[in-house]
Amino acid sequence: MHIPDGFISPSVAIVTTITSTGFVALSLARIRDEINLKQAPVMALTTAFIFAAQMINFPVAGGTSGHLLGATLAVIILGNPWAATISIATVLLIQAVLFADGGITALGANIFNMAIVGVWVSWGLFKTLQRLLGGKKTRLPLVAGITACISTIAASFCCSLILIFSNTASASVVLPAMTGIHILIGVGEGLITGGVITYLITVRPDLLPGDEPPLQKWLIPVISTLLVAGVLSLFASSFPDGLEKVAENLGFIHLAENVRIPVNTPFADYQVAGINEQIGTSISGILGTIICFGLAFIMTKFIIRKSA
Repeated sequence: MHIPDGFISPSVAIVTTITSTGFVALSLARIRDEINLKQAPVMALTTAFIFAAQMINFPVAGGTSGHLLGATLAVIILGNPWAATISIATVLLIQAVLFADGGITALGANIFNMAIVGVWVSWGLFKTLQRLLGGKKTRLPLVAGITACISTIAASFCCSLILIFSNTASASVVLPAMTGIHILIGVGEGLITGGVITYLITVRPDLLPGDEPPLQKWLIPVISTLLVAGVLSLFASSFPDGLEKVAENLGFIHLAENVRIPVNTPFADYQVAGINEQIGTSISGILGTIICFGLAFIMTKFIIRKSA
């Protein structure tokens, strides 16, 4: 769902950039008072894991693939929508600047769709379903799966609106195309999110908000995240993702191919120049994961310490 350069108009890019910048600034201000220093490692691990997991595209119908959005996962693990917004926005920033995954001019739009709409739909729906189902911990994976699926569809709907307002595609074709394919991707998102939450409840409850002491052991989750980025990413589907497939089918994929933004992205397409493709994918994935972890950790520590 990462919008590349060329898909949106300058006016839409400006509006979404201003909106997203303001919301991210508000989120940074809010987490000063709503999270503590002990949560910084969990914030960093969540951000790093979502980056790593987004490298793994899974196939869906019609030669299309999808990947984890991660909004619901961030909301549940961090227990705070403001922190989740910062986590997803950090991933999108690193992807755009270092990996050419999502356009520089479209960064504001991508943050709006995934870090704002995805996160806040997840937060509202998650809280509502938890309340309706009695808040039982055993039902958390089910709630997480449903929430993740619907939030993915909501984010794709907003992505469609941005394309419509940019005159990239008409509403009559892009809305059903984007929504239809992202219903399938949303099912995959729900299954992955529910599975991860089930694992955390069973094995690592210290990574979830609650009475458990925060992050008792670093080694296993850190190694697992690096393995996802460096090994499992090699098995990602080569099919185009939902947005790319829709762009191909509706005939506006060339808008991205004809745009060249003068920004040096050292790991474009998750590769390292002069290195074997698979090795390059592993190295770039591991480096990206480490960068996401470090940026989220330092940023969280700095903000909270400065506030304190």
